[in-house]
Amino acid sequence: MAAAARSLALLSTASASLGLGVARASARPRSPFGRGLALRGLSSSSSSFAATAAVMGKAGTAEAADAGMDAVQRRLMFEDECILVDEQDNVIGHDSKYNCHLMEKINSGHVLHRAFSVFLFNSKYELLLQQRSATKVTFPLVWTNTCCSHPLYRESELIEDKSLGVRNAAQRKLFDELGIQAEELPVDQFIPLGRMLYKAPSDGKWGEHELDYLLFMVRDVELSPNPEEVADVKYVNRDELKELLKKADAGEGGIKLSPWFRLVVDNFLMGWWDHVEQGTLEEAIDMKTIHKL
Repeated sequence: MAAAARSLALLSTASASLGLGVARASARPRSPFGRGLALRGLSSSSSSFAATAAVMGKAGTAEAADAGMDAVQRRLMFEDECILVDEQDNVIGHDSKYNCHLMEKINSGHVLHRAFSVFLFNSKYELLLQQRSATKVTFPLVWTNTCCSHPLYRESELIEDKSLGVRNAAQRKLFDELGIQAEELPVDQFIPLGRMLYKAPSDGKWGEHELDYLLFMVRDVELSPNPEEVADVKYVNRDELKELLKKADAGEGGIKLSPWFRLVVDNFLMGWWDHVEQGTLEEAIDMKTIHKL
């Protein structure tokens, strides 16, 4: 989402070391890891209200039925157009983010859409996780990989060659969600390792049905998380991730993981982590297979 649309002001620059952390706002949920990163502050402005009102005007009765939805998330649900694909990842059309995440539509079998999941490691080979914000429509407050979203139905994100469209979308969303500047994330350094197809309900109304590109990168970056998208962030090593998995499995502290992240962890992540540490990620690439999980 454009900076002007969400009217965000940077509250602080996050420390490069997550161990230092800063005090979080009282409204933020408590992290199972302890201290995390400061989140960007929100400021109201006429431009953000105008953008939201414009989308509300064209959304019609469907949006009226979801009046309790967070204004920013509601705008994105109707403004963003996801790329519809078949099970072989051929583009067959487009539809609103709203329609693509309705379980009624998902169960009809007509809104399979392209997505991506970014796994960003620092130079210590720690994986950056995020906790999704409480205002997210699907899977609020779950812990997941660095960034998970969708390429949109626009020219720059429909480019098939070398998955460039998906890489462009990943660069865009890493700024939107985590404040990472584009120059810190060259699109040619995203390494697509594979694709998976999965379906997962979030609640009775919402869910996911995605053909998900799994993108890896090793890069030290500056973070400034957007509180409309992200509740908390943390770098973890393998042991810390295993501990988080145990807590999620035990239901400890209400910790939950996103279903797509858990699928990657259970099927691919630890083997790919070896390649991260050895500098051999290129050897793990398999973009011919679409894993149906």
